[in-house]
Amino acid sequence: MIRVVLPGHLRTLAQVGAEVAVDVKGLATQRSVIDAIEARYPMLAGTLRDRATLRRRPFVRFFAGGQDLSHEPPDSPLPANVTTGLEAFLIVGAIAGG
Repeated sequence: MIRVVLPGHLRTLAQVGAEVAVDVKGLATQRSVIDAIEARYPMLAGTLRDRATLRRRPFVRFFAGGQDLSHEPPDSPLPANVTTGLEAFLIVGAIAGG
């Protein structure tokens, strides 16, 4: 199980608490975690990544192990602390403006 922390607006949409757990088959990657989230919470499909291209939405960031993974390849393995459940995979809504 992978622990995932969602931003407030997505928690509201999915009607869940701050943290959810998803079961990932095989290697835990950004792609497999997002696939599992969208399968368990279909109302979140298209909120984290574009439905057609499957690319991360511009104002959504992914963090794990204290590192920003947003620009890493989506099939790169997640850090061991995340795959063992010691740390959560963080999804953060980026803020823009001036």
